[in-house]
Amino acid sequence: MNVTVKFLGGAGAVTGSKYLIDLGEFEFLVDCGLYQGARQLRERNWDKFPMPPMDMEAIVLTHAHLDHIGYLPKLVKQGFSGPIYCTEATAELAKILLLDSGKLQEEEAEYARKKGYSRHENPEPLYTMEDAEAVFPLFVPQAFEKPFEINPNVKVTYYHAGHILGAAIVKIVVKGETQEKRLVFSGDLGRYHDPVLYPPTRVPFADILWIESTYGDRISPPVKAEDELGRAIRDTFDRGGLVIIPAFAVGRTQLVMYYLFQLMEKGKIPKVPIFLDSPMAINATKLYQDYKSDHQLAAVLEEDDRNPFDHPQLHYFQKQEQSRSLNEYRGNAIIISASGMATGGRVLHHLFHHLPDEKNGVIFVGYQAEGTRGRRLIEGEPEIRIYGREVSVKAKIYQIDGLSAHADQSELLDWAEGFSSKPKITFIIHGEEKSASTLGRKLEEELGWRTVIPTYLESFMLFENI
Repeated sequence: MNVTVKFLGGAGAVTGSKYLIDLGEFEFLVDCGLYQGARQLRERNWDKFPMPPMDMEAIVLTHAHLDHIGYLPKLVKQGFSGPIYCTEATAELAKILLLDSGKLQEEEAEYARKKGYSRHENPEPLYTMEDAEAVFPLFVPQAFEKPFEINPNVKVTYYHAGHILGAAIVKIVVKGETQEKRLVFSGDLGRYHDPVLYPPTRVPFADILWIESTYGDRISPPVKAEDELGRAIRDTFDRGGLVIIPAFAVGRTQLVMYYLFQLMEKGKIPKVPIFLDSPMAINATKLYQDYKSDHQLAAVLEEDDRNPFDHPQLHYFQKQEQSRSLNEYRGNAIIISASGMATGGRVLHHLFHHLPDEKNGVIFVGYQAEGTRGRRLIEGEPEIRIYGREVSVKAKIYQIDGLSAHADQSELLDWAEGFSSKPKITFIIHGEEKSASTLGRKLEEELGWRTVIPTYLESFMLFENI
């Protein structure tokens, strides 16, 4: 049996993760992500898939972020009908995120049609909400740390990766005629000291390793995110203002909610109303109750008066009219709303109404990509365009480090040191050029590993005649 890999995404870029494993008579995909970000990357979502989708026999997912699952509806629409393996929480999160993605695809196509800026006379969405729903029957949820077969010669095991609820490191054991080989995909690795999620599991052995490099060139500053968040909130409240926290609905929002509850319980900030104004975040938060074994808060969630996701100060706003009622809110309160980079969603109307007031504060709790409103705000632009109008930025802008869901360089190296022997090859994936090359160099210099930074559509023979 010969084993090859073809890099259909997540190579030389942080998005679009797709890795085609070919065993000759059995081909399967690890991750099926959407390209996001720069236009030249997004256009790949429209390219013809490199092989007939119906020829692939299975998909194995690491976690539910769109850059790892967002291409699924397109692939199913093109004919893929095999099983999609993932952890139980990933299956439920994927349903939430894919439906939202389908809705956005439809809305963007309709907007392009109305404004006439598309190159196409009748612009179509990449996929629809109906296409997203067609994926759901194919999910085959699996438990952590329990091996399962996807083929008589292929066994898969999921291990905790941290990062977001349900995220997994994937170990794939391929059985040949004379020997077994282990393929390990890190997925996206989380932080070692995350108070909500488990740290990444150490895996002792891999013949071939795929390791993410999102933050392969960065070391997070030694600050306590909880303390930094508390300082920014107290500073805003001392001015008599209101706090707005743009936060991604899955992962970051729940971590922020945990920290806010802790700050209130410890008396470091006053007990004020917290409004979670994001239907997707609300739905994602409910899953923490359903999948208590996937995170570290099981004991906390069982205490009625100690639950960071259910306490008197916390208010869930599902309806648009509830959200709009916050436009005129004045005084001490905290609004958490998506999107995390202020590129869309309900947070925009909160910024529209509250940025012009110098008493207020906007706290960014994650990386702000170049070109986003969030990036322009933290860089100090005096006016920001929202809903076609220039909005004066008088509110104070804060950025809190240490709340990233990604392992930094030191944590990636720490995880790599858990292997008891060197992998034959380590592929550096899911990172931009600088971060990937920096991590690769570190692994070579400090651990003596052989690393490869693959390019888009590049193929490699992993094993011959095993």
